[in-house]
Amino acid sequence: MEGQDNMEQLKQQQSGDRVFRIKRRKTRRRLRISPDIPGVVRFLKDVVSETPLIPLIIVLGLLWLLFSWGVHLAEREVGGQITSYGHALWWTFAAMHTQGANSPGPVTALGIAIGSVWSIFSTVAFFGVIIGSLYAYFMLPRRRPSREIVGALQYNLEQMEKLSIDELELLKDTTVRIVNSRIKEMHKNEPSGK
Repeated sequence: MEGQDNMEQLKQQQSGDRVFRIKRRKTRRRLRISPDIPGVVRFLKDVVSETPLIPLIIVLGLLWLLFSWGVHLAEREVGGQITSYGHALWWTFAAMHTQGANSPGPVTALGIAIGSVWSIFSTVAFFGVIIGSLYAYFMLPRRRPSREIVGALQYNLEQMEKLSIDELELLKDTTVRIVNSRIKEMHKNEPSGK
């Protein structure tokens, strides 16, 4: 019989009883081919809001404009490759990513000095801003574990209609414990004169 392949016999409850349970196949998880665009956007919003990424990028951009102006002033009279401020912007931008290996570049001693300082500083600063911001973002939960607990509590409160009685009691106990511990902390830190 075809249906008996999917059934397994269980222990008898009483003599003469035959109890069967249907074996259910585990559903296969489908391979996700498309990227999770909302998840990526949420991640980027979190990084921008929780770290100093934007102010650091603004400072780096201002320094880029300043060093480009310096290279332009040093190179404008020579007649080399950098003849305009636009060319200086392009060269300093390329120097930031190639460590100044994009030749021909500045030809005057002052232009070479400004360009070399910019290429070293900008490479360290650019990648430092990105790596430092991501590091700061991923270290936030370690510094503030209460944020994760509050997030879990908020999620459970939003899903309250779907929770069982045991889960609701656990949620209530957890919330009460967290609030009581915070009250105790505040009493400890309160000046004794009050």
